[in-house]
Amino acid sequence: MKTPFSGRVPSFDLNAIQATIQRALRSAGLDTRPASMDDVIEVAARVVPTREDTEVAPDRPPQRRQAPQRAGRFEAHSFSNAAGSRAYKVYVPSPAAAAPRAVMVMLHGCTQSADDFAAGTQMNRLAEELGFIVVYPEQGAQANPSKCWNWFKPQDQQREAGEPSLIAGITREVVQREGADGRRIFVAGLSAGAAMAVVLGESYPELFAGVGAHSGLPYGSAHDIPSALAAMKGGRSGLPGLKATPGPARRGATQAVPLIVFHGDRDHTVQPSNGADIVQQARQAHGALAGGAGLRATTQTGVAAGGQRYSRTVHADASGQARIESWALHGAGHAWSGGHASGSYTDARGPDASAEMLRFFMALPRSGAA
Repeated sequence: MKTPFSGRVPSFDLNAIQATIQRALRSAGLDTRPASMDDVIEVAARVVPTREDTEVAPDRPPQRRQAPQRAGRFEAHSFSNAAGSRAYKVYVPSPAAAAPRAVMVMLHGCTQSADDFAAGTQMNRLAEELGFIVVYPEQGAQANPSKCWNWFKPQDQQREAGEPSLIAGITREVVQREGADGRRIFVAGLSAGAAMAVVLGESYPELFAGVGAHSGLPYGSAHDIPSALAAMKGGRSGLPGLKATPGPARRGATQAVPLIVFHGDRDHTVQPSNGADIVQQARQAHGALAGGAGLRATTQTGVAAGGQRYSRTVHADASGQARIESWALHGAGHAWSGGHASGSYTDARGPDASAEMLRFFMALPRSGAA
């Protein structure tokens, strides 16, 4: 088995990365032997979730990791452009960097904040270990009463407009201020944040080198509140954009953005068919931009250390490079897999979505033009 970190990754400590990968693989039950070498979401957020959507089993194991003792900088900033203003927080790890750092942009879900999402995903702890920067754009109540990203509004699904332009602007501002690596920028989110992460991959494929979507929705699956509610429940009704190959925002793009998806198959807030549609949409985009060449899919099943069953499917190109990875979490609801209980909407049973997303992203070739 070839380790995904066999190549040179100049912005990271390879020993620390491999240790983190091994922890992630163990939590997922995979072989760890050494390699030979606003209202929608406002409406949804006000619905009282079922027990299975918000809690793990009563006999859930102790948390696998403790909240970090941060040594780096966790600072608050704001950004403004023609679309408005948004606050954001940035975590910059303490170790000195020998080369420009990679950047992870994290988009919270409804009712969450930057601090809440940082605590639940534990991404700052991983950043301190591995040396990358984490950016947490924060949705304001003035933009959505439940602080949900407006992924379903047409004006917020376009390049250089609305919330995509704000998040892209925040990202570029951090890259410039911190001297980060503009070719290793990744974006991930939960629920409404995941849907917006998918929008960013479609609208800014030259900026984001990889997208992570946990419990999210595909690009173009809604255009107003009723269609958003229908999409969350798995309905499509011929909505514009879903079957576009590539989507409207990607026309003229020269590359399809690699993607990793997590979705619980008992998620009653955002139905799991949405995760499958995100993957299908990505497969269409990769095929269209590769002259029709398809991706080969392989699936393995397992049980994470916390007892969570899963199926993991890797979609690789002709060279064997993984371009899409999807995790179906069997029996899981609407919560960040492997998250810490200090944040909301987390499920400690694993597998560790934060570490798995990083493993997937860091194995990708450097790309983008930021």
